[in-house]
Amino acid sequence: MVKAYLVNHTHWDREWYFTTQDAQVLSDQLFTDVLDELEAHPEANFTLDGQMSIVDEYLELHPENRDRIKNLTERGQLFLGPWYTQTDALVPNAESIIHNLIIGILDARMNFGRAMMLGYLPDTFGFNANLPMLLGQVGIKDFLCWRGTNFKRQVPSPYFKWKSLGNRVVFAANFPLGYYTGQIALESKEHLQQFVEERLDPGIKFEAENGNNEEVLIPSGIDQMNIVHNISQTVANINKLSQNHVEISTYPEFMNKLRDKALPVYAGELRYPAYSRVHRTIGAVRSRNKRKNFRLEQAIQRRVEPLMLLAEKANIRVSQGLLTKLWKLALDCHPHDTLGGSVTDNVAVDIDQRFKQAFEIADGLENYIKKRLAQRLKLTDHDVLLFNTDPFSFSGYKTIEFISQSKSIEFDSKYEATIIKAEYTPARPNIMQLTSKGYEFKTEAGYYKIYAKVKVDLPGLSYCVLSFRDSKTELPELEAKNDSIISNGDVILEFDGSDFNLKTPQRELKDVIRIHDQGNDGDTYDVSPLRGDQDLTLPWTGKLTKESKNGHQRLILSGSWTLPYDLQDRISNDKQAEVNYRLTLSFAPGERVLSGKLEIDNQVLSHRLRLEMKTGIASSKAHAQIQGGFCYTENLPIASDWEKEFVEKPVNIYVFDRVVGLHDKSCGLYFFGKGQKNYELVDQSIFVTLMATTGQLGKADLLWRPGRASGDTTSVGHQMTPTPMAQELGENLFEFGLAFFAGGDLQEGKIISEVNHWLAPSVSYQIQNYNLFVNRLDNKIWDIEFPENLPKLSRVASYLDLQLNPNLEVSALYPSYTIDRGYVLRLANETDQIIDISALESAGYILVNALEEKIAGAYEVGPYDMVSLIKVD
Repeated sequence: MVKAYLVNHTHWDREWYFTTQDAQVLSDQLFTDVLDELEAHPEANFTLDGQMSIVDEYLELHPENRDRIKNLTERGQLFLGPWYTQTDALVPNAESIIHNLIIGILDARMNFGRAMMLGYLPDTFGFNANLPMLLGQVGIKDFLCWRGTNFKRQVPSPYFKWKSLGNRVVFAANFPLGYYTGQIALESKEHLQQFVEERLDPGIKFEAENGNNEEVLIPSGIDQMNIVHNISQTVANINKLSQNHVEISTYPEFMNKLRDKALPVYAGELRYPAYSRVHRTIGAVRSRNKRKNFRLEQAIQRRVEPLMLLAEKANIRVSQGLLTKLWKLALDCHPHDTLGGSVTDNVAVDIDQRFKQAFEIADGLENYIKKRLAQRLKLTDHDVLLFNTDPFSFSGYKTIEFISQSKSIEFDSKYEATIIKAEYTPARPNIMQLTSKGYEFKTEAGYYKIYAKVKVDLPGLSYCVLSFRDSKTELPELEAKNDSIISNGDVILEFDGSDFNLKTPQRELKDVIRIHDQGNDGDTYDVSPLRGDQDLTLPWTGKLTKESKNGHQRLILSGSWTLPYDLQDRISNDKQAEVNYRLTLSFAPGERVLSGKLEIDNQVLSHRLRLEMKTGIASSKAHAQIQGGFCYTENLPIASDWEKEFVEKPVNIYVFDRVVGLHDKSCGLYFFGKGQKNYELVDQSIFVTLMATTGQLGKADLLWRPGRASGDTTSVGHQMTPTPMAQELGENLFEFGLAFFAGGDLQEGKIISEVNHWLAPSVSYQIQNYNLFVNRLDNKIWDIEFPENLPKLSRVASYLDLQLNPNLEVSALYPSYTIDRGYVLRLANETDQIIDISALESAGYILVNALEEKIAGAYEVGPYDMVSLIKVD
């Protein structure tokens, strides 16, 4: 007889084919009923889906129930957290996943006394191979999930030890048949014998036989389902009918039992579609949101949070609450359906609005800090305030933005200032101005908004003032040239009229960048080829322009492609449409990375665009950076009868975070991405999906996903749901980089250092009165009188110039959540070697976990691991 531990829960999608507001309406009575039932039955318990956001939203409706929730949580009847939202585990970066846990756990502890310290993700579409390390950052040692396992290919049991890329391990429990294996609905109660014989006992048997388990975990609940009323009596009735013994339990109780068992060990990602779909290609759906999320993560982590520390140093008050609100808006965009894109357009409008609000807070915080600092420094409109928001030195080129009435200006020659772009606004007559005399009317002068590259050497977490003056000559500006070659002095890129060829001292790479297009018969869950369709290799034709000055060089190719308009036209060739594109490839002097921008005006439906990076490197394994480390992937054989083992085709399409490439023993070529997530290794090329557009939430009988439609669209009582917004018509911008590494530079530490340098933000500010809407809040951040006792600020200042091992990445730098005037420094080691950081102990840094709790341990960062430190100034 098998002992089955039944855990009553609800899975709560905040949005899907319904909105967050719809979910709030559902929670109004349902969550209150949960509280009533738990208070009436002290032996019962309930897990509220592991995310705090839904508790926040419920308390907006019922603030009077806060104490009831707290009492039930402290009594161990109601389980909350640890997440703020049920995160996607593949698309968000490492720091976003960690912050999701930090905010969820701290919220639960502060408001309700405790959090469920389990990595509980019951419905996420697969899991990155380094998630055990991320969970370990907050002290979580257990993981529970549904999807992604395969007992034949990974581990023979649903219960195992899951090892990270490095040395972190969590105890893992999988629900192979879903979080609804033991779902006890009213119908199940009414037909209890049938439920036990045809559903519950077979589920228990499946989990017991795979791994010879005498004890199994059976989750009981489903989407938006209420608590099982009088569960003790129901379980007693089940035990009269079952071949097994069923006992009411909790997730923490069951995970504690695994501690004493001899469990198999597994290392790697969990993305096999053996018992359930994992939607291996969803990383390309609604690609605009993936790119927005990348930009927002960069804005928070590399701009706003470090600027808040600079503000604190300069005695500029900024609310920690605003930063938390910003993070919560970002995390509201991270659940699997939301960030994956498997939602209706009605929900997509809400997601767009949250991104809009988050960017407004991020921009507003940055605007406020920069202007207040400029005011304290008493800067003029001929001064540009430039920042290095990293806590280590920067040497290279930054872009500054400023306004001037004329291009006839000059900076100190050491900056090698070069105009990259200039936008002119003509003079405006009869403009009103309020002065000490009253209202006056005048003609407002015309001006240029100038984007210029400047060469700088900046210490860590610093700012400096670059002043310009009027001149008789214009600032140097990019000029048109007649040739088709650009170079950084080491690598040469040439366009020969049809192909872009990359020449290095070690290799010559022909046709290094190419775009491919094919029909997408899939939906908002999965890409799927169209039967009878052909992959189209798109030609590089059009007008080529070269611009260069002071070593800054770029090639601009503008043209158009003629593509079939929709899926039917892919076969019939009846209707075609023009898709205009503009490709810009650029080198900065001395910089390794070839930067690319591909602007596409999408005018066709249901297709997949991919960028092919031809490496000319013979390797059977792609080398990809994921959250907190690097891994290798290779193309696994796919049997012709794969449908016997898998519920969707296990295509060799993988997920990366920022970097993917190929290398041999002597050199490698790598793609640097900004929000692109899916890649595939084909021969000697890496194919990166740029976008996969579709017009349906779910479709049945796809070539790569046979059978039912995902998303309930063909379930009883549901309907097909068009998603025209997911066609992503109009302008789309894809930014990327290509970097060639050879010899001693072909190391993971060097690669991650290079991508961080490439992504280093250009943060600048100018006080000016030509256009008070260049920065949205400028016109409302009035001049103020600063207290006379404030120390005078220097025009050049550095507050945190760390001398770190170059193989270390600064994952985060932000004001402490728990200690006044403290800050958190989180370091990531994305190499396979231990890195010593004992110098930071001498500098007064305290070793903590990501929750800012002091921990014991060596001052070192393990392979593919992270370390958090805190310091109080």
